[in-house]
Amino acid sequence: MAITHLFDRKDPGKYATGRQFRRLGYLMAAANPAWSIQISGRYPKSMRNPYVVVCNHQSLADIPIVSRLPWDMKWVGKASLFKLPVLGWMMRIAGDIPVRRGDRRSRAQVMIDTKERLQQKVSVMIMPEGTRSPDGRVGEFNDGAFKLALKLGIPVLPIALDGSFDALPKNGWMFGEGSPIRLHVFDPILPEEWVEDGTALCEHVRKLIVDQIAEWRGVDPGEVDQLAMISA
Repeated sequence: MAITHLFDRKDPGKYATGRQFRRLGYLMAAANPAWSIQISGRYPKSMRNPYVVVCNHQSLADIPIVSRLPWDMKWVGKASLFKLPVLGWMMRIAGDIPVRRGDRRSRAQVMIDTKERLQQKVSVMIMPEGTRSPDGRVGEFNDGAFKLALKLGIPVLPIALDGSFDALPKNGWMFGEGSPIRLHVFDPILPEEWVEDGTALCEHVRKLIVDQIAEWRGVDPGEVDQLAMISA
């Protein structure tokens, strides 16, 4: 990765450097015999035509699992991860974006950094729940990423993920029992095709993800939707 970084300096988006980092995640997922990962959907032809990529968040296993997709995108992640030895250094040179939860200035800086990466023709991955699901259901989405996408005229690329909660449960580093892990890449949502505001787009994408997970599990969407369970 360091060698790639040396030859990647002319590219402000550091795409090749980031791609090497994602390959590490790919190998982690591929080397785990308990993880059976099924990927569906159509891949975009080029990720240098940037997207705001959004995905639900079930566990720390999401990162290596999503890294199975054959492209680089800069991840928005907890600032504490960037302080870890080796891993934090790799995240920084890959161009990933740190965020401190509950810090308004940090969230504002994330939007600035995200805009910069997109202008460098690199996609950015944001998990709009902001934290891992405590029970495998889909939580509330923050609409900031969707508003930014519409403001900049950048397509949104939704991804639905299920099965990783059991693969690596929250509040622990022990691998769970083997279970099918499914990943679906939806068709991009073009900003010119969306006439409503970012909040409405956020709700639309969240529904797509909830419905897809419910279909995989063979249950009513209300059983997957954390907000529906709260209101009930």
